[in-house]
Amino acid sequence: MFPAIHRQVVAIQPELDGRTALVTGSAKRVGREMLLELAAAGADVAVHYRTSEEAAAETAATARNHGVEATTVEGDVTEPDAVDSLFSDCESELGDVDILVNAVGPLPQGRWDELSLDEWRTAVAGCLFSTYLCSQRALPSMRAAGWGRIINFGVADARDDRAVPMNFPYFAAKKAVLQFTRTVAYDTQDDGITVNAVSPFAVENTVVDVSEFPRGRAATFEDVAAPILFFCSDAAAYISGQNVAVDGGRLQEA
Repeated sequence: MFPAIHRQVVAIQPELDGRTALVTGSAKRVGREMLLELAAAGADVAVHYRTSEEAAAETAATARNHGVEATTVEGDVTEPDAVDSLFSDCESELGDVDILVNAVGPLPQGRWDELSLDEWRTAVAGCLFSTYLCSQRALPSMRAAGWGRIINFGVADARDDRAVPMNFPYFAAKKAVLQFTRTVAYDTQDDGITVNAVSPFAVENTVVDVSEFPRGRAATFEDVAAPILFFCSDAAAYISGQNVAVDGGRLQEA
């Protein structure tokens, strides 16, 4: 039996009125919840999907309950032309993207030597190439505006150089995402832009037994949203290139 998730109100609520946020992979699951938190803070939002059109429309409808504008954008974020198209769709409906959350990250299931080359490619492209392509597309307008926020999704164990046979391409790609975060933070330090990462261990929609997790539970969606909202706030304007592991204090070797 899983322990109850104890929810609390997130204290950090930046003023995002007039901002436009795009969250990749936000039709469902964690991406959806992060998008709705940004909508609750006042941002107009673009719900990105690749195949889940109906779920994306429902998420956009829910976001509008916060009194903001919301649209859906479709595309494969590992393909340059598709990324350009989905950003163009967002810009035509809501304006330039001020906040980009790169949440897409497919997780292969299996040992490194049992996964096919296509599964390796899917993991690396979905985690790393999508982050690179979307960030590259978002930056020109952010630089022109002198303000922007990019938040990349890592994974907690990538911070500690996790090196185990299971699911290796995912951890390798997420480690690269964290290095990329530092690189782009350095490259945008004079542009009014911050680039940071949030790295959950496991979130409340996990299907595994969480009884041995830190604090006896997985992270709530609100736990994951808290650093994202902080990074979007003016209070975090000098914080860039950082990674927050939302893991309850877990040690990889524990």
